[in-house]
Amino acid sequence: MRRTIKRIKEALRDESFMHFIEDIEVLVSKALSLLMVVVVLVAIGDLAVFLIKELFDTPYGKFNTTLFKIFGLFLNILIALEILENITAYLRKHVFQVELVIVTSLIAVSRKIIILDLEKVTGIDIIGLGLAVLALSISYWIIRASNKQRN
Repeated sequence: MRRTIKRIKEALRDESFMHFIEDIEVLVSKALSLLMVVVVLVAIGDLAVFLIKELFDTPYGKFNTTLFKIFGLFLNILIALEILENITAYLRKHVFQVELVIVTSLIAVSRKIIILDLEKVTGIDIIGLGLAVLALSISYWIIRASNKQRN
């Protein structure tokens, strides 16, 4: 009888510890969410300032050269929004959604490819980016297929 009571007490201690850890995880996730909102707002402000400056200061015909920088800034904001979505999805379900992580990674690699300066990279860099896109695309396809089978 005493052993049973002792085991119950130990289980309750372990369970309360796990609740404590879960509470810390939720607190950290909420703090990260708020900080990511700040990052997104600052990035939007930075994009607006850069865009206005480029529209009014760039001589005619030179805007195309800064267009890739603008695309990069837009994609930075999209990546930050995807990371925010990852955090909020974790807060809702307490599970990392692998599909969101892969989509975020695809956006990040796509951003790198879009802003890539072909004069400054080597062939191996391009091959590496291609392999990354291929691996992420296959991973995304597998995750989507397995999610469809579950539903």
